[in-house]
Amino acid sequence: MVKLNKIYTRTGDDGTTGLVDGSRLPKHASRMEAIGAVDEANSVLGLAAVALKGSDHAEALYRIQNDLFDLGADLATPGDDFAPSEMTLRIVTSQVEWLERSIDAANERLAPLTSFVLPGGSEAAARLHVARASARRAERAMTAMAADVPTNPQALAYINRLSDYLFVLARVANADGADDVKWIPGANR
Repeated sequence: MVKLNKIYTRTGDDGTTGLVDGSRLPKHASRMEAIGAVDEANSVLGLAAVALKGSDHAEALYRIQNDLFDLGADLATPGDDFAPSEMTLRIVTSQVEWLERSIDAANERLAPLTSFVLPGGSEAAARLHVARASARRAERAMTAMAADVPTNPQALAYINRLSDYLFVLARVANADGADDVKWIPGANR
């Protein structure tokens, strides 16, 4: 279990931050951009969960928030051995598969799309769309990181599935798609 007695350490005052293995790197490094983007996505997901409080969907979002902490730990662990161990936390196939099952289950209740949808409809759906966009930004940061350093393929799969899940859940939050705001190409020409 993590124990934090002191919040500030002053060790980052020189513009570097520590990784799980004790090494340090600049706070602007691609690895730190990815970790920060995942942290932002997690925070936005918390805002979406509040709009769904008391529902099974909120519980699913809390589970995902926990997974995103796992993802941050994975990204903060350098190396090319992506097998989890007692000392190394990695995103694993079962976490990706849970998201896939959740996408399929939520999508079953939705009519097929006949248009792209605009982010909005209900407040919960709008928050889920913001979370989806934030997850996509995290994915872009993670793929940039992967171009620089070895990155767990399951971590990349997880963040990719997450945005898909949030899109489908936003449609569910819009009365199973009935309240989706449809894009009308060229409507304002």
